Amino acid sequence: MRDVSPASAAAVALHRRAIRRSLLEWSRHCGFEPAAHHRLLIEKLTAVADGKIPNLAIFMPPGSAKSTYASILFVLWYLARYPDKSIIAASHTVELAEKWGRRIRNMIGEHGPALGIELSTDSQAAGRWALKTGGAYHAAGVGSAIVGFRADGAVIDDPVRSREDADSKIIRDKTAEWYQSDLCTRLKPGGFKILIQTRWHEDDLAGRILAEADRTGEPWEIISLPAEAGGDDPLGRQPGEMLWSDDEAYGYARLLKREKASQPARNWAALYQQTPVPDEGNYFEDHWLKPYTQPPALETMHIYGASDFAVTQDGGDYTVHIIVGVDPDDCMYVLDLWRKRTSAEAWIEAYCDLILQWKPLEWGFEGGQIKSAVGPFLERRSRERRAYCSPKIFPSRHDKSVRAQAIRGKMALDSLYVPIHARWYADFFAELLSFPAGKHDDQVDALSLIGQMQTRITRGHPPAPPKPIKLLCPPPGDDRYIGTTLDDLWEIYDSRSQRQQRI
Repeated sequence: MRDVSPASAAAVALHRRAIRRSLLEWSRHCGFEPAAHHRLLIEKLTAVADGKIPNLAIFMPPGSAKSTYASILFVLWYLARYPDKSIIAASHTVELAEKWGRRIRNMIGEHGPALGIELSTDSQAAGRWALKTGGAYHAAGVGSAIVGFRADGAVIDDPVRSREDADSKIIRDKTAEWYQSDLCTRLKPGGFKILIQTRWHEDDLAGRILAEADRTGEPWEIISLPAEAGGDDPLGRQPGEMLWSDDEAYGYARLLKREKASQPARNWAALYQQTPVPDEGNYFEDHWLKPYTQPPALETMHIYGASDFAVTQDGGDYTVHIIVGVDPDDCMYVLDLWRKRTSAEAWIEAYCDLILQWKPLEWGFEGGQIKSAVGPFLERRSRERRAYCSPKIFPSRHDKSVRAQAIRGKMALDSLYVPIHARWYADFFAELLSFPAGKHDDQVDALSLIGQMQTRITRGHPPAPPKPIKLLCPPPGDDRYIGTTLDDLWEIYDSRSQRQQRI
């Protein structure tokens, strides 16, 4: 037997201590190098283990490795820290939950000595096994009974099996009933719950749980990471930046860009952006939004703008500027959209930038906002930057549905064309289809002003036909071709060539 030096033994002891204390170090010990979104997840999962977060909801796109960290690495690490605790692991099928359990069981065989835990010899099934110290793991499928088992925590990973299940109210009702009657009743007092999923539907299990939490006050911490960053990103990403872009070797960001181009808007909004929308909105309908990749020639369009201003910088609302073009067939195209929670100075500069870039004919405002302190600053900065545009002021209306009726009617008749590759496309789509019950309506408000401008909006004009090119310099001494077009000259040339060939 090879002797181990005191220094080596001390290093091994320190390493074992580190991986039992730190989920981050434990993940690295298992061969994973957490990306930025994994480090955020690790931070929240550690708070669950420490008793600081009683319930955690994790919403991330498919393929983002959320299950690897939450359902596998965390569960084993938690049982190593608390070897007498028990965990229920649930998924849409027992087979998937057993898959996680099998991986954890195999990892105990490999890493158990380093963690100081060992499997009980009389309980080692993939879906139900125990530790010699009394801790245990029980796999369950959504809808299956959980009997004879009490747990200190529950990890619900991927409770929705498919789009068909997500769209079935019967299945959604059964899933919610199982959660309340079977899963929650098997938790010991003070037991934690972790929900891991991509969002499928406004009324999926996550939607039901969070709606009930709003009603009852049950505390839930939420990590919701869209595939493509918008404003106020939890990871500090810039708008348009894809998730996991810090790992080019894995190529996940490139995969997301391909998915955005190929997925239906509803799937992209729900599964990837975590903003599920109803099949058909309560007010706007999804088939009214027509995706486009390339707008008509700008010189054939009449362009208009509108703004909805946030009342306060930190009040939770966004300021929105929208640019819409009208083509010769009277079809409307959203050409640009700016949306941020920021200071008045920032969105005034953005307003001027858009005017200088797009040169709109008119710009719509709500009267109450312009009459406040916003108006003078906006006018002064526009003069300083020579960003001139004719303003159209509309009276303030408290009923947003009434305000949006004009644009709704226009969309019902002629649709609204939206650039599918724009970084704001998914949020725009989700907000319109969730209106008026959605959390935000600032983009709808800005678009509504475009609708109210319809009596002043004129359709674009077709491109002018090419002008005939006149000869300015005829052959010396020959004035027969003065004023002849190039097309005429080509005809003369062709006829002469054919005549010479016949000769």
